[in-house]
Amino acid sequence: METTFRPITLDGQEEYNRRLAQCSQKPSDYSFINLWGWGREYGLEWSFRDDYVLIRQTFPQTLYWAPVGDWEKADWGALQDSLPESTCFIRIPEELKLIWEQRLSGVEVEECREHWDYLYDVGELTELKGRKFHNKKNLLNQFMRDHDAKFVTLDEKTVECALALQTDWFLWRNSENDQTLDAENLAIVKVMHDWSRLGGLIGGGLVVDEKMIAYTIAEALDDTTVVIHFEKGCPNFKGVYQAINQIFLEQCCQGFQIVNREQDLGDEGLRKAKLSYNPVAFLKKYRVCMRGGLV
Repeated sequence: METTFRPITLDGQEEYNRRLAQCSQKPSDYSFINLWGWGREYGLEWSFRDDYVLIRQTFPQTLYWAPVGDWEKADWGALQDSLPESTCFIRIPEELKLIWEQRLSGVEVEECREHWDYLYDVGELTELKGRKFHNKKNLLNQFMRDHDAKFVTLDEKTVECALALQTDWFLWRNSENDQTLDAENLAIVKVMHDWSRLGGLIGGGLVVDEKMIAYTIAEALDDTTVVIHFEKGCPNFKGVYQAINQIFLEQCCQGFQIVNREQDLGDEGLRKAKLSYNPVAFLKKYRVCMRGGLV
């Protein structure tokens, strides 16, 4: 059993994904693509144990994430005994939280609304039927009427066009040197640069006059759920976000039932935007602090 932590590496991708498949809930945080993209920004490290992979971030402070593996099989008492006193875990999905509450003593739980994943019905966001999607459908129709847009699948070649758009988008949006946007840009660029070495990526873009004006980067979490990791559009095209959202799902995601559009991180504008697409459910997450055995 590995007892030391080491940085996230590409050579552990296949084994990690095998462990992730054993989880009964799969939040967006725990896809390998997410770990790889954000690994440098959070100082992410992992340690492969017998029944799970233990993940921790080291920046801006050391915190543990949810162990990834077979939650029913794991010996959580042994984990608790091996931890320093008052160890805190973040981004803990509800099912694991319930298991820990049932099996461990000295567990303190705090709900973290800002980390809840937003879950949507793929069919609803593809069809945009009814009054609750009226504004979205109007913006989509206006975009389609005003622009002769071509949808392209992202691959090793076309991702370079998406990278050019991302560079422009970052310059448009980061006039105030926002550290959050800077960190996100680094994560996106890292994923794009390593496109050919990352398994499971699904991507698409919209091209107008031979220039990419929107892109989406996604990944299958399992057979029923696809997660949208990154989605950007040129602000000069009204309705571009409604267009890339609907067209990408229509072209690339019809085999899935649920689309996970990740969390809002407590940003009120982002929360309002995500709620406006009428989520059908949330994947709730928590902060869990447990009394460890090491003092």
